[in-house]
Amino acid sequence: MSNQSINIGILGLGTVGRAVLDLLQSNAKIIADRAGAKIKVVAVCDVAAKASSINGVPVYKNAEKIISNPKIDIVVEAIGGTKPALEYILRAISNKKHIVTSNKEVIAKHMPQIYSAAQKNGVVVLCEAAVAGGIPILNSIRDNLAANHITEIYGIVNGTTNYILYNMTEHGVGFKDALKAAQKQGFAEANPSADIDGYDAMYKAVILAAVAFGTYVNYKKVSREGIARISQEDIQYAKESGYAIKLIATVRRVGSRIDVRVHPVMVPKDHPLAKVSENYNAIFVKSDFAGDVMFYGQGAGGKPTASSVVADIINIAQANCCVDDCCGEACDCEQATSGPKAHLLDIGQIESRYYINLKVPDRSGVLAEISRVFARHQVSIQAVSQPETNRAVATLIIVTHLVRHANLQSTLRDLKKLSVVKTISNVVRVGL
Repeated sequence: MSNQSINIGILGLGTVGRAVLDLLQSNAKIIADRAGAKIKVVAVCDVAAKASSINGVPVYKNAEKIISNPKIDIVVEAIGGTKPALEYILRAISNKKHIVTSNKEVIAKHMPQIYSAAQKNGVVVLCEAAVAGGIPILNSIRDNLAANHITEIYGIVNGTTNYILYNMTEHGVGFKDALKAAQKQGFAEANPSADIDGYDAMYKAVILAAVAFGTYVNYKKVSREGIARISQEDIQYAKESGYAIKLIATVRRVGSRIDVRVHPVMVPKDHPLAKVSENYNAIFVKSDFAGDVMFYGQGAGGKPTASSVVADIINIAQANCCVDDCCGEACDCEQATSGPKAHLLDIGQIESRYYINLKVPDRSGVLAEISRVFARHQVSIQAVSQPETNRAVATLIIVTHLVRHANLQSTLRDLKKLSVVKTISNVVRVGL
């Protein structure tokens, strides 16, 4: 890699890939000044491309034109998913090319394989844009908070679900209508499962754990819940009780174990996370000396994501990243894959308060029967409410005191067996 010129190849010319190209060309001078070298896009690849060039840059349909091009120093992977992204990343690494990616799924699922290959070939893999779009969360943890012991990271890392929940809260719409609005705005995909089922946030939590704690967490073992079951009834109860429902990713160290999970939470309205609106992200990092630090900004979109992608390119280009013989010290997750595997905290041992929404017959004796199940499993009830209804089936809302997740699950299993419980509509954690 020359100190005078660094050549970039971009795989994928969708929202992110195109924004990266635009940013590198529009702000070429300021980028070159900060990188200490001229950064030039020499080729892009997109299988659906109709033109042979874009903004003066050749466009190919064959990724090999970039992966095997000896003139290209850094490959930007902006395809998404794992196929063919993983194959392309590994082949580019084997050709001694540095990788910058916004693909949280491929990193979370294949972190050991990717970073082992990078270390073997003496190249860097950076993925700042994979978590929280334009928010510089990974670089801040790795560099700015490097002197601290990180104890916990938690927050809103998925803009789509925040947009949906915000719309439900502020405009009183149902989940399906809020989802349609998110799709219309381009915040949600036609198939929204990755977002609404919590997969996207889970992948980001795995990456955050790797950077913060230097340990790899198998994504398959992460406790994950989405927001598809959240109803207007849940939203209204939260509002009336002084809460806002948010999808929260949590990464924390508990003794020798790591707690990594994603689920909806009723966040107290006086907490900054409760006030995060639209498609924005907000992440809290707790550490011993810096204390609580909050990162806030746009967590998705072409321009914010491109900003983080290009920041990674600049980091690779700078002298402290060993430009001519990259040692890999700046790799986001390398330490996590070379060290011991994480021992996850058993989700059953984690204590929370819970909101439980039950559908029951509107008659006497129901609450007594249900209460016996709670008592049997040592789950203490903090509050009970029953909204007025003219129907034969009523809503019964129960909020618990702090309880172990295992006890709560046992309670729910037995509640399902009761003839007086028609449906358990939802269960949501209360408080951070």
